[in-house]
Amino acid sequence: MQFEGVVKINAVREKVWAFLIDPHAVSQCAPGINGLEILVPNSTFRARVALGLGSVKANFVMDVEFVELDAPTRAKFKAHGQAPGSAVDMVSEMILVEGPNGSTELQWTTDVHILGTIASLAARFAPSITKKLTGEFFECVKKNIET
Repeated sequence: MQFEGVVKINAVREKVWAFLIDPHAVSQCAPGINGLEILVPNSTFRARVALGLGSVKANFVMDVEFVELDAPTRAKFKAHGQAPGSAVDMVSEMILVEGPNGSTELQWTTDVHILGTIASLAARFAPSITKKLTGEFFECVKKNIET
């Protein structure tokens, strides 16, 4: 499944960049994260994520690695998560473009592959749940950066 979007943030690109590559800052906004461990500073971290799709709940351990960092313009990361009977692989990219009056346009894409028990449910529920969760995530990101 692929998802993408554009978010306008009223802050300079460097401030947006600093927030988005800080796992502790981002984890405050990411729904379902209930634990975070930095494995390699500025490179790799592990997150514990509770995910619900309909009536099925899963607790994933996600290993996340930045694979490209081009400050303050572009970042790309990959993630792999395991839960009993299920797995998730994800690649995400963000591009930050300077906007007018010190604003920033965040262009993002995510490619997600879900395997195992929750895969059949994901196909049915993921688009609507993802839209809701990404909306909540980016509203939180904007609020934290803009204030």
